[in-house]
Amino acid sequence: MQKNVIGTELVPCSLDPLTGWHRDGCCSHDPSDGGMHLICAMMTNEFLSFSLAQGNDLITPMPGYGFPGLTAGDRWCLCTSRWEEARRAGVAPPVVLEATNELVLEVLNRDHVFRHVLESVPPENVR
Repeated sequence: MQKNVIGTELVPCSLDPLTGWHRDGCCSHDPSDGGMHLICAMMTNEFLSFSLAQGNDLITPMPGYGFPGLTAGDRWCLCTSRWEEARRAGVAPPVVLEATNELVLEVLNRDHVFRHVLESVPPENVR
């Protein structure tokens, strides 16, 4: 059982759109995931524009890869490095603590993560 940054069981980030390295809805750790897609965040227009400007288009659907494209309000498992870049640029999307893998705290500053908290959403309400 993987844990979240608050020390409890990791809950799903999003089932629609289906996120996670294994597209199972969770920001689970897997050693084969070089990008460390461990931080569950709610997308904002500012972050999506920032990511696009960095060369990572999260907006445009890519059906061949099963990627629907994201819009503001969607929750998604982000790479820790992209989230940190966005934080430094002042556009970090809010973090869902219950769905963010505890391993992010080995890479990111705890205070930075906890300053960008999205109000908790019960797992049964994850869309």
